[in-house]
Amino acid sequence: MYVPPAFREEDLPALHGTMRDARLANLATATAEGLIATPLPLFLAPDEGPYGTLYGHMARANPQWKLPPVGDAMALFMGPDAYVSPAWYPSMKEHGKVVPTWNYVAIHAYGQVEFFEDADRLLDVVTRLTNLHEGPRAEPWAVTDAPEGFIWAQLKGIVGLRLPITRLEGKRKMSQNRIAEDRAGVAAGLAASDRPSDRVAAALIPT
Repeated sequence: MYVPPAFREEDLPALHGTMRDARLANLATATAEGLIATPLPLFLAPDEGPYGTLYGHMARANPQWKLPPVGDAMALFMGPDAYVSPAWYPSMKEHGKVVPTWNYVAIHAYGQVEFFEDADRLLDVVTRLTNLHEGPRAEPWAVTDAPEGFIWAQLKGIVGLRLPITRLEGKRKMSQNRIAEDRAGVAAGLAASDRPSDRVAAALIPT
């Protein structure tokens, strides 16, 4: 990923926070048959390794896990993003030398991916993922709420994955390269948007 110095994010807690907030990632691997990617919910074990370790699972019928990866796998996490109109820049009225752009946060996590079929490990991954996403609900559902035999049968249809992160790239492009007045204009423009995602991005603009 191309990351100009002004947009580089290197703070590990901030990187991990964006990965957690993204919830859904894309796992991409290069294989002898070409590139392949799968959207997956992944969870982060932050204390496993220098950058943390990712866990998840995919359908057993998915060919990705059977194709030996060439080099590292990459998990792509997208944070808030928003279109930026040149009309929001006060500098447009001064010289007109402005163009549209896109603000976004993106994290790329690299490492050797391991796929596994062990039922006990799969149950642990499924349980941790479920607890992560059900936890905030008023009445969270638990894996143990389903019949045990049903759960073990479901586990036969998936394979697990473990990706120890060896490299992290983070990009936070939120108008840092613009003057203060332009940043304030972008923040105001996004804050007034009908799109909830635009309003989330507005709060990330440094003013």
